[in-house]
Amino acid sequence: LTFDWLPVAMVAIDYIYIYICICICIYCWGPSMEPTLYTNDMVFAETISRRLFRINRGDVVVVCNPMDPHTQICKRVIGMEGDIVCTNNKFPIGHVWLEGDNMEHSSDSRLYGPVPYALIRSRVVWKVSNFWSSLHEFDELFDVYSK
Repeated sequence: LTFDWLPVAMVAIDYIYIYICICICIYCWGPSMEPTLYTNDMVFAETISRRLFRINRGDVVVVCNPMDPHTQICKRVIGMEGDIVCTNNKFPIGHVWLEGDNMEHSSDSRLYGPVPYALIRSRVVWKVSNFWSSLHEFDELFDVYSK
């Protein structure tokens, strides 16, 4: 029995994950997007808009952190390529300007500059407020009805 098919299978699985996965679930942490998103909020994000270049100003997006590529951050798109944003300079083609809604507690494009569009992973489409608290309330409700 040979494993010549194993690399092909791994590439196929990787392709399915990257290109067919259309919705992801993300757990939020930190104050940078308050009051829109709070710590313990869970969001659902879709990946199709990114691939079709349909990200717009005002969208909340999940992005690979330009300062630490092993982590992801959630920020709002403030500017698109060619816009002039607070630096009084046009920023490069293929980049977006990202800021957190809580500007006093956000590390964003004001710190690291324009972000390459390629770092955008998904666009947030739905928020589940305080997921862990909601889950606990659901458990309590289930306990009441199961007795």
